[in-house]
Amino acid sequence: MIKLEHLTKIFHTQEGEVIAADHIDMEVPQGEICVLLGPSGCGKTTTLKMINRIVPATSGRVFIGGEDTSALDTITLRRNIGYVIQQIGLFPNMTIEENICVVPKLLGWDKARYLARAAELLAMVALEPRTFLKRYPRELSGGQQQRVGVIRALAADPPVMLLDEPFGAIDPINREIIQDEFLKMQQELKKTILFVSHDIDEAVKMADRIAIFDAGKLVQFASPDHVLAHPANKFVEDFVGSDRTLKRLRLVKVKDVMMASGPTVRPEDDLKHALRLMESRDHMAITMVDRNGRPIGSVYRSLALAKQGTCGDHHYGLRAIVNIDDDLRTVAALMFRHDTTWIPCVDDQGVFRGEVSQRGVTHYLGATYRRVEDAPEAHPHPATLESQENRSAHCD
Repeated sequence: MIKLEHLTKIFHTQEGEVIAADHIDMEVPQGEICVLLGPSGCGKTTTLKMINRIVPATSGRVFIGGEDTSALDTITLRRNIGYVIQQIGLFPNMTIEENICVVPKLLGWDKARYLARAAELLAMVALEPRTFLKRYPRELSGGQQQRVGVIRALAADPPVMLLDEPFGAIDPINREIIQDEFLKMQQELKKTILFVSHDIDEAVKMADRIAIFDAGKLVQFASPDHVLAHPANKFVEDFVGSDRTLKRLRLVKVKDVMMASGPTVRPEDDLKHALRLMESRDHMAITMVDRNGRPIGSVYRSLALAKQGTCGDHHYGLRAIVNIDDDLRTVAALMFRHDTTWIPCVDDQGVFRGEVSQRGVTHYLGATYRRVEDAPEAHPHPATLESQENRSAHCD
């Protein structure tokens, strides 16, 4: 959807030429978010602004949907690109409804259509249309204004959006909320987005691809996981931080790491049955589920050896449960909080689907760093790793 070809910007100053962007080559597929990342003055914002000609390019070309935009007049180009800035930029003398409808009006939409669009977009970001449509920007909080700034860029349904640090001025709590709302919108709308940030954590959360800039040059362009696992050079390594492996926890879902459909017992099962299951898997504990398959406790091997009776009479409550769509950051937090090395995993209905272990997480992350020539043995399925190398994972 977006292709930059040798895009270059040279500023002429009294001290001489300053190369702000140096032959940037980059392609962003349709429906993806690409975060332009780097320190202040690295060229990321200049590159973004050359796409809609707020900053004219010195050389190079920009293609949108395969069309060379140099053939388009600036007004037509900008009306087909949504643009959001950190300072929000709402018109203070216009109502929220009027702000959202600016571009659709310019494009000649009929009144009923653009008014319906304004109400639809406000509802999408959890702002009640009847409450907010007729308010002015000064009557909204900073976070609410930021939401309006984002949906105003969406009003005319542009295929491409440019975001220049859109959440940078928002407090951390509201920033997380707005980011989450934006990602939910993106799942539905599938816009192609270039997003400037200086925050590696924000980039990891938001991006399908990350473009890292240094001194006007694009030094790495890859998926967030690849950037974190394989920094292109010392600059990228320092920029993403020494805790980059921990940052990868946000990128991996529980379902990618868990040992699926492990053995379970029911409350009415005999302890000896539970013991045989644990001995066959060399596990130190087993999950107990109810008649609907929902985890309700755990039975430990030491208890099954020492006691007689049913699992329902001799079990412990679960310390934590995770959803299969949770990320590994959630898993790590729960493991540390509850001093446990394994957690049962459930689906959206609460039904047991498997278990995730500390060792399984470690092996999954570590597989990325193993030598390529060891493949496929170096990159087995997580469940294989569990069964072969983590038989003692359940030893709380």
